[in-house]
Amino acid sequence: MKASVSTDSVSARDGYEWWAHMVGDLIMPVSITSPYADRFQGSATAIRLEDTDLSCLAFSPMSALRAAAHIRRADPEQYFLFLVHGSPIGIEQCRNNSLLTAGDMAIFDTSHPLSGEFHDEQRLSRVSLLRLPRAELPLPQDRADRLLGTPLPARTGSGALLASYLNGLRIQADRCGPAELRRLGGIALDLAAAFLAAASDSPAPLPAETRKQVLRARIRTFIDHNLPDPELGPAAIAAHHHISVRLLHLLFRDEPETVGSTIRRLRLERSRADLVDPRLGHCGVGEIASRWGFRHQADFSRAFRRAYGMAPSDHRRGSR
Repeated sequence: MKASVSTDSVSARDGYEWWAHMVGDLIMPVSITSPYADRFQGSATAIRLEDTDLSCLAFSPMSALRAAAHIRRADPEQYFLFLVHGSPIGIEQCRNNSLLTAGDMAIFDTSHPLSGEFHDEQRLSRVSLLRLPRAELPLPQDRADRLLGTPLPARTGSGALLASYLNGLRIQADRCGPAELRRLGGIALDLAAAFLAAASDSPAPLPAETRKQVLRARIRTFIDHNLPDPELGPAAIAAHHHISVRLLHLLFRDEPETVGSTIRRLRLERSRADLVDPRLGHCGVGEIASRWGFRHQADFSRAFRRAYGMAPSDHRRGSR
């Protein structure tokens, strides 16, 4: 009724690939990318319940993408309700973009393209996912689909009750027998159905400024994860978030720096750290520049000198 697995069972080199396969088997096939591919950590506990299951995951920073090709290959046709326990995460589905923090809940559908971003550099991301078979959810699909990828009211009413129940179930599952867990699974489904029905009946749209803040946070997370891509720029960012380049610049008009300046600063910061990392001592300056999205070493050197007052090679020698 309960099983736990982790990357501790494989080598550090194999952990990243092992995690991708495990997520595909436990939840749904996705493509993942991570700056921690060579030292990826992850653990998962699956609790089997009546007509559903609860999965608890903890993992290194990564991005997950479920594209149309994944759906064509394998679609379990399920909803998943997830509860965030730690680091903020970003989710996008059906043109809805949300940044979720600890205690927030949302749902996604395996039958629609989906992207998720988990990028706290200080700690592992932790989420619980409750599988919701469509046949067991007494809610019209069009009403459920309107909720996809949106923050759900998890701190009051049925949302607070469901979140507390899932947390308790996650902690106490070891002390429950199979028959008891099956009954508890039925209760979880009933609570989830009541919660989603209430959320779909009385949507509470966020104020315009709050929506802008959420979108800016999503964009910053997207930039941070895609710095190695030399194609990263305002046009690519706007296209990914389904907005115009003009709107993107308007979003950041009152921020301390432009989108382009943010990209350049973060790339330089990552490059500067890599230049003094003893594990990367075998990499040349040009290789490190390319690693963080600079197309030409000369452009990187000029930008580095402007930002830090010295050449990249001098910075590396000085650290030694």
